[in-house]
Amino acid sequence: MVTTTWRRIVYPCWRPTIDDEGQDWSSRGGDPNGRVDGLLWYKDLGHHVNGEFSMAVIQANNVLEDQCQLESGSLSSVETGPQGTFVGVYDGHAGPEAAHFICDHLFNNVKKFTLENQEMSADVITKAYLETEEEFLSLVKKQWLMKPQIASVGSCCLVGIVCNGMLYIANAGDSRAVLGRVERHKDVKAIQLSSEHNANLESVREELKLLHPDDPQIVALKHKVWRVKGLIQISRSIGDAYFKRPEFNREPLLPKFRLDEPFVTPILKAEPSIHVQKLLPEDHFLIFASDGLWEQLSNQEAVEIVNTCPRNGVARKLIKAALHEAAKKREMRYADLKKIDRGVRRHFHDDITVIVLFLDSNLTSRGSSSGQVLSIKGGGGTS
Repeated sequence: MVTTTWRRIVYPCWRPTIDDEGQDWSSRGGDPNGRVDGLLWYKDLGHHVNGEFSMAVIQANNVLEDQCQLESGSLSSVETGPQGTFVGVYDGHAGPEAAHFICDHLFNNVKKFTLENQEMSADVITKAYLETEEEFLSLVKKQWLMKPQIASVGSCCLVGIVCNGMLYIANAGDSRAVLGRVERHKDVKAIQLSSEHNANLESVREELKLLHPDDPQIVALKHKVWRVKGLIQISRSIGDAYFKRPEFNREPLLPKFRLDEPFVTPILKAEPSIHVQKLLPEDHFLIFASDGLWEQLSNQEAVEIVNTCPRNGVARKLIKAALHEAAKKREMRYADLKKIDRGVRRHFHDDITVIVLFLDSNLTSRGSSSGQVLSIKGGGGTS
């Protein structure tokens, strides 16, 4: 059934693609590195080895904590390696350092382990995550005395890789990847591919209790929100050194981050949950987004927007729909929400990162040895 909310969101997609400032979206995707408009960064349309893509990031925090990237071409350290597309969404917390670090190092680690393995695999991705984690923790150790707060900085890490007709989804944290599968009569079905690691999920709380059977306070309900040790919602991340190594759970780290009781076993994990599947011709697109989007839109609402709207600027369209919902929840107008500056804006919505990856079945099934080489990193933010 088509809901009133869905109709309100997608109706503008049947009209000319002019946004509410009167700007023509179709003319704004030409900048190879994306563009910035106030708190918004966007790349309306681009081409990758397996099709087209659209990207957008909106800042809400005083300093943008989200980062993202899209890499297209060789997935190995040598150009003769497997070709494909790499997507990364990194939702940072307590600061931007971990998300920036992942954006600069994770893909290189994927390429390194792909070369060693001679092909893409779930094991390659896991090794790349864990290597990136070790590298970041080494950085924390070097900066600990000068900048102790870096021990409290971490990031969720969502990755998608399309290679030789296969799709690999890896996740640590609560960002989400959703597949848009177009079925008969052109109806689109939302299929969530990523596993989330948020203590508000009962399955995650049970996993934590199994991993820490001697700690009755491993999860605690605070202000109607379940948190690991009463401090953080996610159970997997890159960074958050104070939850992983006892040497960082002490002064000079601020008391609000320090745990009352010492620990030996790391409380959070960096190892991702990985899903692998063969791509089908009816798999038309993927939406990768930080939890800021999914706090406002359901999986089905998001895929309906992408399936119904023009590709050019569709990532921005998703963010606009999410902001409309955020404004509605606070009983205010979208136009008024847009006037609120970073920092204060965080009281209304989170930083939001969206990458929509369109899949051309002729290209994904071919597994070609050459194609559109591209590297783009989104965000930047105002500081």
